[in-house]
Amino acid sequence: MAPFRSIPSERPSSALADAHRTISGDSGQTLSTIRNLWPYMWPDDRPDLKRRVVVAGLFLVAAKLLTVGVPYFYKWATDALDGGASADDWLPLFLTGAITLVVAYNVARVISVALNQARDALFASVGQYAVRRLAYRTFVHMHRLSLRFHLERRTGGLSRVIERGTKGIEAIVRYTILNTVPTILEFVLVALIFGFAYGVSYIAVVLLTIGLYSWFTIKASDWRIEIRRRMNDSDTEANTKAIDSLLNFETVKYFGNEEMEARRFDESMAHYETAATRIWTSLGWLNFGQGVIFGLGMGAVMVMSALEVRAGTQTLGDFVFVNAMLMQLSIPLNFIGSIYREIRQGLTDIEAMFALLAVRAEVRDREGAPPLSVSKGTIRFEDVRFGYDPEREILKGVSFEVPAGKSVAIVGPSGAGKSTISRLLFRFYDVQSGRITIDGQDVSQVTQESVRDAIGIVPQDTVLFNETIAYNIRYGRIGASEEEVRRAAELAQIGRFIEELPGGYQSMVGERGLKLSGGEKQRVAVARTILKAPPILVLDEATSALDTHTEKDIQSALDLVSKNRTTLTIAHRLSTVIAADEIIVLKAGEIVERGRHGDLLAQNGLYAEMWAMQREASEAEEALRRAREADAMGVVERKPAPSPTPVPMPGSEG
Repeated sequence: MAPFRSIPSERPSSALADAHRTISGDSGQTLSTIRNLWPYMWPDDRPDLKRRVVVAGLFLVAAKLLTVGVPYFYKWATDALDGGASADDWLPLFLTGAITLVVAYNVARVISVALNQARDALFASVGQYAVRRLAYRTFVHMHRLSLRFHLERRTGGLSRVIERGTKGIEAIVRYTILNTVPTILEFVLVALIFGFAYGVSYIAVVLLTIGLYSWFTIKASDWRIEIRRRMNDSDTEANTKAIDSLLNFETVKYFGNEEMEARRFDESMAHYETAATRIWTSLGWLNFGQGVIFGLGMGAVMVMSALEVRAGTQTLGDFVFVNAMLMQLSIPLNFIGSIYREIRQGLTDIEAMFALLAVRAEVRDREGAPPLSVSKGTIRFEDVRFGYDPEREILKGVSFEVPAGKSVAIVGPSGAGKSTISRLLFRFYDVQSGRITIDGQDVSQVTQESVRDAIGIVPQDTVLFNETIAYNIRYGRIGASEEEVRRAAELAQIGRFIEELPGGYQSMVGERGLKLSGGEKQRVAVARTILKAPPILVLDEATSALDTHTEKDIQSALDLVSKNRTTLTIAHRLSTVIAADEIIVLKAGEIVERGRHGDLLAQNGLYAEMWAMQREASEAEEALRRAREADAMGVVERKPAPSPTPVPMPGSEG
């Protein structure tokens, strides 16, 4: 017996949980995330965006220099109006007048605002590019992840993670590039000005104020981020429940559980309400604390300047200059809080997205894998062993061949492993041992895309896109013409139905195709596969969910599409596989019988037993249908109660 190899698991829930655990207080994780974002902030393939970043940065630095210079015009204007001796006699004559200085002061403010707005306009495309590229990468990655991940996912939760992540990207990019460095530059300039003009004592008070302000902001923001995380979790949970409930609208109605669903949703929203209230309350405390710290620092510096004005060592203009400079300093001080909060909150929002990007696909193409080359389309399963869980093996050494152009059917009771065979053939999973080949090529050694290009499928549950009928048929071959789409629909015996619709081929099918009946959806699936025209066809219980009458109609279309193609049929209803070249009977992951229909009936084994039960059920269904038709015509048939249907004897095909 071949060794059973475990499968690396893809767990979206654990990935997101790990992201949540590693964010708080982890500076290494923060730096790692910023490094991950850098290619989007400084894209190598977009030199035009790099130029925008550089020019925007220059505008911002110029605006900061001008901002620091604006209080000087205020100081000079005050001294000129005061009429006292000016220490600034070196100024050009045209700037010595009080009115001229007032005008210059306001012109400088306007130019500063203009430079900031020009910076934002230049940088807008950079931020939006980063949002689009990372969202695109996440979307592509989600499609590359294996079926196991998507079977375990919560669609609503993942959509919320991606939504918040993309919104957080622009904030992080903007605050990191356009605010952090210029804010530090402004602090340095202010410190130098105070040091050279007024002495070390002023620098000490300013630095102490900045230090306390920054420390308090960081601590309070960390506290608020934890609250925000709980709010996001509640928001994700509520959104997941809402989407799940709406996707299962009919089930909710069938069982009358609207009130229960509303209660579950409201419970999640109650947690969100509590966390959101705490977010706003904590913001009030944060702003209050920042105001107190800055107010004390500003008060201390102004008292020092006022004492010097009274002592005659400073002019009134100096006092006004100190006040204006400190007011100017409050803006970048506010940015300390904003920058830290936005970056940390943005990291909180996008870290789960990066956790998704860090999930490795379970099924990956090996480096340099060639595409599959299909000449005939022969399929072989060679001693294949597989299990979704290492502790529970589903297929136990399955071997069979589907010769080129022939039809092989896989039947068996529920849980035998029938659908697992189609998933392995499509390489949604890799086998633990053994191998699957197409024309002698191991599917695990060629590209997944080429394998799936060579195979067409008509599944049991056809889920359509909420688009037009034409779009859903053309999904089989995106570049198909209108005429080819119509031809495929005709071959699938759905063309007349489509043309009778008010919108024809442009009719919308609704969410998951709910505007169409089961048989109509299956015909669309058949048309889609006809349009794809693959050399290999998989019919995965394509008619098991349909009534007998509809099944016969669909079966004729399936017979047409499978003609001269290598066809693997996975069937529940045995009546659909009578004409197969070989029928393989699976039980508990092992092949227990194989042969043609008549041979299997003659063996009087599991297949014969399943045939007898299904025949009895079909006859009962047919009798019920005839009775209803007779009832509708007002005809009452009186005849003896039917005797039990005899089980066919070995050798009989019924």
